[in-house]
Amino acid sequence: MGEVVEDSATAPPPVVSAPPMQTQYNSPSLSRKPLLQIEHPNAAKTKSPKTSHSRTPSFITPLGSPVRRAIKLTKLDPQDAWLPITESRNGNAYYAAFHTLCSGIGIQALVVPVAFTVLGWAWGTISLTVAFVWQLYTLGLLVKLHESTETGMRYSRYLQLFSATFGDKMANIFAAFPIMYLSGGTCVALIIIGGGTMKTFYQIACGASCAGKPMPLTTVEWYLVFTCAAVLLSQLPNLNSIAGVSLVGAITAIGYCTIMWIVSVTEGRLDGVSYDRVRPVSNVVWIFGILNSYGIIAFAFRGHNLTLEIQATMPSSEKHPSHVPMWRGVQIAYVIVAMCLFPLAIGGYWAYGHKIPENGGMLAAIYTYHGRDTSQAVLGLVSLFIIVNAVSSFQIYAMQMFDDMESKFTSRMNRPCPWWLRAISRAMFGYGCFFVAVAIPFLGSFAGLIGGVALPVTFSYPCFMWLKIKKPKKHSFAWWLNWGLGILGMVLSVLVIAAGVYVVIDTGIKVSFFKPQ
Repeated sequence: MGEVVEDSATAPPPVVSAPPMQTQYNSPSLSRKPLLQIEHPNAAKTKSPKTSHSRTPSFITPLGSPVRRAIKLTKLDPQDAWLPITESRNGNAYYAAFHTLCSGIGIQALVVPVAFTVLGWAWGTISLTVAFVWQLYTLGLLVKLHESTETGMRYSRYLQLFSATFGDKMANIFAAFPIMYLSGGTCVALIIIGGGTMKTFYQIACGASCAGKPMPLTTVEWYLVFTCAAVLLSQLPNLNSIAGVSLVGAITAIGYCTIMWIVSVTEGRLDGVSYDRVRPVSNVVWIFGILNSYGIIAFAFRGHNLTLEIQATMPSSEKHPSHVPMWRGVQIAYVIVAMCLFPLAIGGYWAYGHKIPENGGMLAAIYTYHGRDTSQAVLGLVSLFIIVNAVSSFQIYAMQMFDDMESKFTSRMNRPCPWWLRAISRAMFGYGCFFVAVAIPFLGSFAGLIGGVALPVTFSYPCFMWLKIKKPKKHSFAWWLNWGLGILGMVLSVLVIAAGVYVVIDTGIKVSFFKPQ
C-alpha cells in the first residue's frame, strides 16, 4: 500500500533520469526524442519497483565528459538507427577529413578572385585571411557543442542544436531556410555547373572533328545526364557509406584548383592587366560593391551546416569522445583548403586582374584566355575533375535532405523507411533539383546574395549557441569574443544581403527562365 523503503546502508544509490527537453518540434525532422538522455546516480529519489526495469536503456553509449562521475549512462534515440546520417556510427578522423574537404572546397572557390577586383590586394588578402580564421573558430565551436554535458545531449544535426538552444520558433524563422538552402540550393547549383561542364568536356574531347557540327545533346539534356549519374550514386544508404565518394570528390577538387592556379601563373599576366581597385562614380555603388565582395568571400567557406552531421557518424565514449577525431580531421582538411584557396585567389588575381570574368571566375578565365595556348588534355582534365567533384559533392549535400525526408516517415510510422520508398524519394529529390536548375539557370549570378543569406550559419549562429549553452562568465574574454563575432556576423549578413540585391538590380541579370545556355 505504501512506498517501498529500502535500508540506506544496503540499498544501491538511486538513479534518476534527467528530464528531456520540453520542446515540441514543428519540423518533422526535429520531432524525435532527445538524442541523449543522461542519468545522474547522485540525485535523490525513492526507487520504485515499477520503473526499475524501464530505466535500463536498450542501447547504451557513454558520452565523453571532463568530469567522469557526472555522466554514467546515455540513451540514444532508436530512430537515429533508421536515418541516413546516424545509421552508421563507425566513422573516424579520416572519414571526417574526406567529408569536410568535399563539402568545404568546391566550385564556389573559383569566384573568390572576383572579390579582389573590388577590394584590391591588401584588403582582399586581409578579408580572406580573417574569414578563414573566423570560420575555423566557429567550426571548432560546433565540434565542441556536438556533445553537450550541460544539457546531456548529443546533437547530430545543426537544426536540432539551434532549436534546442533557442526554441522551435526561432529555428524555423532564422535557421531552417539558410540551412536547407545550403543543402538543396547547392545541389541545384551543382547540376548547373556539372551539366554545363559536361557539355564543355564533350567539346574538348571531340576536338576538331566536331567543329561546325551541332551538339548531340542540348544543355538541358546535359543537365539530365548529370542528374541521372547523381541520382544513381545517391542510392548509397548512409553518410558513412559515401566516405569513398567524398575522398574522390576531395581529390578532384584539390586537382582542379591546383591546375588552375598553376596554369594561370605559368602562362603569365595578361597584357594590360590592372590591379587598381574599381571605384564607381557613386559612393553608394562602391560601398555595396565592397559588401557584395565580402559576400563572395563568405560564400567560399561552406560546409558548416554539415559539421554536426559528419561528427554524428563517429562513435563516442567516455574515454574516446567524438570531438577528438573530428577536430583532427577538420584540421587536416582545412590545412589543405588553405593550400588550395589562397594560391587560387592570389594567383588568379595576379594573372587576370580586372579582366577576370565576373560570371564563372577562374573557370571562365581559363577557357577564355588559355583555351588555345594550353594543352587540350589539361583543359579536359580540369573539366573532368569538376564533373566528378560536382557529382561527389551532390551526395554529401543531398544526404542532409534525405535525412530530413526520411525522418518525416519514421516519426509518423515509427519504423524504418523501406528501401523502395528510400530509392523513390531520393530520385524525386534529384529530379526536383534538375527541374529547378532548368527553370533558374542563372542561379550562379547570385553568389554575393547567397553568401549573405548563408553567412550567419557559418559566422554567427555557432557563437550565439556557444554563449547560450556554455554560459561563460560575463565580461570574460570568451564572452566578449563570441558576442562580438556573433553580432558582427549578423550585421554583415544584413548589409551583404542588401548589397547583393542592389548589385543584382544595378548590374542586371539576364533572366532566362527555362532557357539554360
